[in-house]
Amino acid sequence: MPARRCLVTGAGRGIGAAVARRLSARGHAVALTARGEGELSALAADLPGPALVLPADVTDPDAAERVLARVEQAWGPVEVLVLNAGAGASAPLARTTDAEWQRMLELNLTAPFRLLRRAVPAMVDAGWGRVVAVASVAAKRGEPYIAAYTASKHGLLGLVRSAAAELASTGVTVNAVCPAYVDTPMTDANIDRLSVTTGRPADEVRAALVRKQPIRRLVTVDEVADAVLLCVDSGAITGQGINVDGGAVQG
Repeated sequence: MPARRCLVTGAGRGIGAAVARRLSARGHAVALTARGEGELSALAADLPGPALVLPADVTDPDAAERVLARVEQAWGPVEVLVLNAGAGASAPLARTTDAEWQRMLELNLTAPFRLLRRAVPAMVDAGWGRVVAVASVAAKRGEPYIAAYTASKHGLLGLVRSAAAELASTGVTVNAVCPAYVDTPMTDANIDRLSVTTGRPADEVRAALVRKQPIRRLVTVDEVADAVLLCVDSGAITGQGINVDGGAVQG
């Protein structure tokens, strides 16, 4: 594949940083966005190829326009868009506040929608594009205590499928990667929240999450990046939610 212009959201750590490294190692130019400029700058300095550091809060309604415009000014239109920025939240349904519900929708669904909407026209004009959203196995099944998160990820998978159907004849593919529990700082934070919610020790919560996965371990960030790169490489995979969960959800 020739070198492409890429944008990775939530690139400062975890899955986003792993994807950025893999794209850069393949010779692609990678623009990095997240809220933490320090983490982005450290990652950019470590990448072998061209990188842009674009600090932004993707929940800002103007962020999609600002970030995409800066990439276009520096390199040209984005050809590969990896929608990785996201967060989890844990609370019993009856104690899930309107504010927390809205936060999950804004970060996990509305922000990806705005970025997708802004990036797609140039991809269609070029006759080539790749969009990969990092969703979750929570996009495919319900779990206790994460109603807002689960609803947002179900919505993200629905957005991916609808966009893929609309764009199938244009050369633009749209897919989701659906990890289970990945060994990242986000999972550590979720474990701490679940520990507070349930009153169980954090190591007991972590062990329970490991047991949910048939492979009896957390997924690695590189294993998720493998699935993202598969979606970037293939023009025949579109509209899919690819599970990276050790066999926990077979469908």
